[in-house]
Amino acid sequence: MMKRMLGKSGLEVSAIGLGCMGLSYGYGPATDRADAIALIRAAHERGVTFFDTAEAYGPGVNEEVVGEALEPVRDTVVIATKFGFVNGVPAQGLDSRPERIRQVADEALKRLRTDRIDLFYQHRVDPNVPIEDVAGAVKDLIEAGKVKHFGLSEAGPEAIRRAHAVQPVAALQSEYSMFWREPEAEILPLLEELGIGFVPFAPLGKGFLTGQMKADTVFAKDDFRSTVPRFQADALKANQALVDLVSTLASEKGAAPAQVALAWLLAQRPWIVPIPGTTKLHRLEENLGGATVKLTEADLVRIREALAAIAIVGERYGSAHQTFVNR
Repeated sequence: MMKRMLGKSGLEVSAIGLGCMGLSYGYGPATDRADAIALIRAAHERGVTFFDTAEAYGPGVNEEVVGEALEPVRDTVVIATKFGFVNGVPAQGLDSRPERIRQVADEALKRLRTDRIDLFYQHRVDPNVPIEDVAGAVKDLIEAGKVKHFGLSEAGPEAIRRAHAVQPVAALQSEYSMFWREPEAEILPLLEELGIGFVPFAPLGKGFLTGQMKADTVFAKDDFRSTVPRFQADALKANQALVDLVSTLASEKGAAPAQVALAWLLAQRPWIVPIPGTTKLHRLEENLGGATVKLTEADLVRIREALAAIAIVGERYGSAHQTFVNR
């Protein structure tokens, strides 16, 4: 697996990481613990060195799984986790008070079975706590040796600048894919200016870009996509043009649609590191193959022109998940 540097932070990771959330949270029943641990270890055996979790995934359960899986290889991997919700439960609201940040760090260290957190993200900007106080709290944790790098998730330009002025931000994690291109307008240029790496979550459009969904796809009630406007039948049907584009390119390249979607992200900037998630070994291997798919400049121009002509239908979050769109 090729390596990439997250901006100017000095943090080097595999070109594709593993988003571990879905093993415990968000997409239906949690994966059997032993199976989840086996998948994470299989990812490491295949060259993945970047693993993403959060207090909110469980809460705490996902960190425990990641910690157990990676304990034998701890010094060869980069583990990212996050703070920012009341009791680690998004539905209870935001909480990035400095004392809470310190508490989450200590609890995460125990669950992750480690003495340091490589990358500690604020999960969502908390409007009730000055971002300078958040950055200052993480700076203190860095000075104490408990945290190595500071990150933000879904933060807007002003918050990024203000936080970065107090403690350099190593990486921003936000949604980015052919299915959600909002970061291209302001965020990518800002990150380039400040030397901050970018970690796209949902790089496969929460599964949509794999080509496995149809207009009649039904999601389980405990799959959060069941309440998301973008995944309702009319939107799935309307957005099929995007899947057709990716599938056509994949066919021409002798690749899977997911691999083309990931290759496209990697081609946008050299400091972009997507973190697709999966619960299946064959999908893990397919995703990692995205790092070897080469898109030519002509391919990229063709994709850019095609994307400009496709109007995506549906909001990316429903009312039940408004905490996740806070800036």
